[in-house]
Order: sequence, then structure tokens, then C-alpha cells
Amino acid sequence: MKKNTLLVFWLLGIFGYLQSQSYIGFLSDNYSGVNAVISNPANINSSPYKLDINLGGVSAFASNDYFGVNVFKALKDGYDFNLEATRSPLNDNRATGNVDVLGPSFMFSLSQNSTLALFTRARFFINANEINGETIASIDDDTTNDFTVDEDDFNGVGHAWAEFGVAYATTILNKNNRKLKGGISLKYLKGLASAYAFGEDVTFNYDADGTDLGGGQTTGSFTSSGTLNLARFDEFDADNYDYKSPNNASGFALDIGVSYQWHPDDLNTNTYKFKLGLSVTDIGFINYKNGVREVYNITNTNVSEEDYENSESINEFLNNFYTRLDGRTGYKIDLPSALNFNLDWNFRKNLFLNFNVDMPLISTDRITANRIANIVSLTPRYESKWFSFYLPFSVVQRNGFRMGAGFRAGPIYAGSGSLISAFASNNNQQADVYAGVKVPIYKNLPKDKDEDGIVDKLDNCPEIFGPKDNGGCPWGDTDEDGILDNEDACPEDAGPIENKGCPWKDTDGDGVLDKDDNCVEEAGTIPNNGCPEGEVTEEIQNNLNAFARTILFDSGTAMIKPESNTILMEIVQILKTYPSAGFTIEGHTDSTGGEDLNRELSEARANSVKDFLVKNGIDANRLLTVGYGESKPIFSNITNYGRARNRRVEINLID
Repeated sequence: MKKNTLLVFWLLGIFGYLQSQSYIGFLSDNYSGVNAVISNPANINSSPYKLDINLGGVSAFASNDYFGVNVFKALKDGYDFNLEATRSPLNDNRATGNVDVLGPSFMFSLSQNSTLALFTRARFFINANEINGETIASIDDDTTNDFTVDEDDFNGVGHAWAEFGVAYATTILNKNNRKLKGGISLKYLKGLASAYAFGEDVTFNYDADGTDLGGGQTTGSFTSSGTLNLARFDEFDADNYDYKSPNNASGFALDIGVSYQWHPDDLNTNTYKFKLGLSVTDIGFINYKNGVREVYNITNTNVSEEDYENSESINEFLNNFYTRLDGRTGYKIDLPSALNFNLDWNFRKNLFLNFNVDMPLISTDRITANRIANIVSLTPRYESKWFSFYLPFSVVQRNGFRMGAGFRAGPIYAGSGSLISAFASNNNQQADVYAGVKVPIYKNLPKDKDEDGIVDKLDNCPEIFGPKDNGGCPWGDTDEDGILDNEDACPEDAGPIENKGCPWKDTDGDGVLDKDDNCVEEAGTIPNNGCPEGEVTEEIQNNLNAFARTILFDSGTAMIKPESNTILMEIVQILKTYPSAGFTIEGHTDSTGGEDLNRELSEARANSVKDFLVKNGIDANRLLTVGYGESKPIFSNITNYGRARNRRVEINLID
């Protein structure tokens, strides 16, 4: 009775919380072809395929948040599930399983900017929601055959249906390196099976020996209370049930989406830098016009298990032992409407990083609705014409982190959103897998050997990657100045990078480049930074000599006295004002001493003055020194006054 009751409990309860994105990883591939219609119909446009035929693909998923296993250990012989599986009882444990089948489907290009797809799809999922973990533990307890269910409220929906759809996508905007695409899918829905149930204040106590059959034999009995609401498309629980597709179970649905792409190089290629996608899927419902809805008060005590076993169906059992409060014909099941956001970044040739968010648009309080879970995924991938590889990382609502892997190799695609995490975790609570086969027929695109976005017949350098602005050739450096021609303002004249590759001008032709010329429009001299110099006037000459004659030396030596430094610096400033003028520094003595000695002393003193001037910034080539000794007196050497005036230094302009 325990296992049978557990099965009935799941089936009565309680279905309905879809938790997985189908074909995770593969749908982000630009070569997913007609499969892309599942997440965003706009993505089938600008496909690399002329025709894409999906022969068949299936994606399956199972998840719970109560039991956890180590997959490696579980696959080995001798694994004891009851002893080794982890258990995580909550007040609202859930479990789910779903299958998504993409049947024969076709996608073909109508033109360069429009695409049409025809597709078939079958979808099924079943869940248990809001299940008290203590209930599962009680049923799972092998130490006793008795168990207790105390569920309060629970709800769910299970559903299987087929889709026959047509999708159309077109380019809305295509300019300025930006492309905007839009797409829409219209789907006819055929209901295959459905049931939903929800309970209010439900309790259920099973006593394995509660009914005395006489002769020492017993059977189970159960006592229950609360309200149970059930809806079903057919009496599928009857012993002689033979499945038939339900009549009058159909509907329509709509998917709509847009996609924005930024192509930094060429809009005529499929190589984008960024792609943003936004879509709303599964807007619609299926009307089960012949379906049955019933409400029961399940309050009763000591109901025999034998009565349950002898009933032809659960419906018969409920009607015989409980109070039917309401019964109606017909109900609707809403599809799992969702908002899908996608960001794809082509960060390097053939390498992409995809960020995806799927959000439900159906409230959790809506009993007659399928609903997806929130899922956020980040998928790096390698993508090429005949091969792609995906490594999705995802966080799923209520199931946490998972990591998977997938690939596309020619006509085959396969993968899983949780393959790696399933084997790496000691408490894995989910698993999914997908696989399929397709026939891809690529567009007859013009060849582009160097893949620079310029077809070979229009490419001046078909085997070397180059920009469109240079005819498909890499930029050269004609003047060999180290600056590529596309950045060189003077590509045929070598010049520095500071002047954008152009040689510096000399507007006034004075030999001083404009960048260094303080007088660009007026010819000058190099020493005067390109500006013209003034003439050394007689007045300037007199001032120089007036300063020079006051230079003091230690007696009988060429050592300049420190108090003369101020005078010498005045001379320096005058000479710097006339940077191209040359001067002689003349040394003179009085007649005291020998003639040869006086000449040597006068030369030494002239050189001491020159050394000071050079040390303070005067070009040595502008200065000549000469020692006249006593040969050029300006006063009589007879008197002390005259001799003092004859001991002098003069600085004169060289004509």
C-alpha cells in the first residue's frame, strides 16, 4: 500500500512547475537553425543556412529538492538508495520531470532579410508542488507500514500537448552598423493529456492493520479530512482504460521576439560584436471542453484499503466514500508564458559569452497554468561552421547552481545543462539531457578566404585580413615613418607621430622648425629661437665695457674677486640678448713689471672672464680672448690713477 499510495499521491497532486530551459547551450548557437524558434523567433533570421531541417530532437529534465545522490556512486553496483541518498525535508518540497520534443521542422530563407519556419513540437511535464517533506519521510520509512500525510494546501498541474507552428522573421532596420530583427510564431495547439489538482487542509492517516477481515487477517485502513479539487481530461485511472486523444482539446499560442545586433565592421556579415534578444513565448492556452472538474470533501474515518483496491477507478472510490461538492465540464490550461532576455558577446573570433535569463509571466497562484522557474545562465562557447562547444553555468530557482556541457558537430547536437555538476556533487538533485539530428544546408555565400568580411572578388588582398576602407588589404606605411597610412596625415612624407606623421614646417625659412620657432612668420636666428636679433649699438658696447672695467682681480693673479660676480651676470644677460653676435675679451695691464709677464697676466685674466661667461650659458665659440699686456694704455702709467685705469678688461663686438 505504501508505494501504491505514494504513486497515487503524486498523481493526485500534483503536478506543474516546469524548471528547465530546453536545449540549454545549443539555443545560444548561431548555427542552431530552426531550433532557435523555441526561445526567440527573431533569431531564425540572418541564419547561415539556406535550409535547415530538424529531423528530431528531444530534451528531458528531472528534478527534486528532497532526494540527493552522488551520481558516481549511484551508478556503481551495490549502491543502496535508501541508505546513501541524502534527504532535505522542507515544508514545500517539489519534484518535476519534463520532456520537450522538436519534431520534423524546416527553416528556409525567403530572401536576404526574411526567413520562414514550419515546426512541430510535443511537450510534457509533471510535478509535485508544496509537498511537506515530513510526508515523504513518513511514506519512505521502512521501519513501519503506517504513515501520515499532513499537507495543508498543495496545488499543481500536469500537461502534455502538441504544437504545429509557423514562424516568420524579418530585418526591420539595417544601417549604421546596427541591425534590428523581429519575429513571430503562430502555433496551433492540440491537447494530449492534462490533469490538475489542489487540496486544502488535507490530512491522511494510513494504518496497515486497521481493518479486521476475520480469521486473523487484516488489511489497511485510512482516515482523511480536507477538500480535494480534481480536473482531468479522461477517466485515465480506470482499470480498463485505453488512451485516446481527447476530443475538443485545442487552442492557439503566440511567440514574439526582437533581436538587436551591432556589427562594428560590416553589416553584410553575420559576425556581430554584441547581440541582444528579447522575447515573450507561449502566450496562449488549451481548452479541454470535455474535461471534468470535481470537488470532494474527503473527510471520513477507517475506510478499508480493500474497498480502494476493489474500486474500478479513483473517481468511483471518491464518489462511493466521500462527499462530492461540485462537478463541472470543461477547463483551460494556460501555457508557461515566459519573458526571455539574451545577451551574446563575440569577444574574440569564434569565441562567445552568452548571458540568458528566463522569467515566468504566470503567477504561482494560478492553478490551471504551467509555469517555468526563474533561470539565469552564463554560457561560454566556441562556435564555427561545422562544430560548436558549450559550457553552460546556470542558477535555477529552488535547485541552485548547475554546470553542463554540449556540442554541435555537423548534423548532430547533444548536451546537458547539468552534466558536470551532476557528477561533481554529493547531493545532486537534478539531471537533464538533450540530443538531436538535423540536416543543415548552408547558403552559397561568396568566398572570403581571409574572413575579413569582404568577398574575395572584391578584396584587393583576398588572402590577407584587412579593413573594408582599404579594399580588404592591411594598412601599409608608405613613407616608412612608423605610422600606418590610415593614421598618417602625410602618408607619403615621413614625419613624427607628434605631428600626425607629417614633417614639421619652417614657415619663415630661417632654419628653425615652426614647433621651436618663437617667431614663426618672421625669419630669425637659431640661437634666438627663430626670432630676429637687434643690433649691438654703441650704447650697448659702452655698457659692456663699463661693466667689464669694474671686474676686480686679486693682485698679481687672474683670480676674479667674488664681489665682481654680480657685474659679470649683468654681462651674461647682455650677451644672451644677442645670441649670434661674437665678442672679444681683451685683457690689459699697467706698465709695472716685465712686458712678457704683463702679457701673460692679461691673457689669463681674459680667459678667467671667458670661463665665467661660458659656465653661465654663453657659447664658447662666440668668445675670443686676447692679452695685450701694457701695450694699449688708456691713461698715463706715471700716476697711480692712470695705472689703475690701465689694469682693465674690455669686451668688444666682433665686426
